[in-house]
Amino acid sequence: MNKYFITGIGTGVGKTVVAAILTEALKADYWKPVQCGTDSGTDKDTVANLISNSTSVMHTENYCYKEPVSPHLAASLLGEKIIMETMEIPFTNNDLIIEGAGGILVPLNEQYFVIDMATFFEAEIVLVVRNYLGCINHSLLSIDYLAKNGFEIKGLVLIGTFDSAVRSAIINYAELPIIAEIPEGTERSKESILGLAQKVDMSLFGS
Repeated sequence: MNKYFITGIGTGVGKTVVAAILTEALKADYWKPVQCGTDSGTDKDTVANLISNSTSVMHTENYCYKEPVSPHLAASLLGEKIIMETMEIPFTNNDLIIEGAGGILVPLNEQYFVIDMATFFEAEIVLVVRNYLGCINHSLLSIDYLAKNGFEIKGLVLIGTFDSAVRSAIINYAELPIIAEIPEGTERSKESILGLAQKVDMSLFGS
């Protein structure tokens, strides 16, 4: 089982869409250990509704909170604490897509950040980069933190239309491969996810 941890340069950059695309491309299972903000449903439900294959399994969250805030705050509002050591990775013979919550340094508790789950579950990092004013700074800060702290980065997924100078500044910083490029405003449908899954660079995954 290969494990891939989907994280982003910030909140709302498109992690769930990327998770759906990679789940479809690899016919992998999907798991979001910590879910916050459930008023409009969970990311697990979103991914389940976007994939077309019958192989992937959607695994249940370990922690699920209604409030759309950081995990450590969502837990504390209920008098709880997220304990990463009690999380158990789902059993599967498929590859596993693990989606984080928010950006890489969103706190889980007083000791751990969201990105620390990647180390705990021995997963490679897929970093989602959306094009917006400030994305160079956010991307390079994220890449720098990951590289300097020993995380294994599988590659980047780019969302939006990047000026060539912006694109080069990001991908050349650590010479990271591009897993996929997703147009801005991509429709959330089974058809669009299936089409984008076919454009994933599968050679990076040994296929």
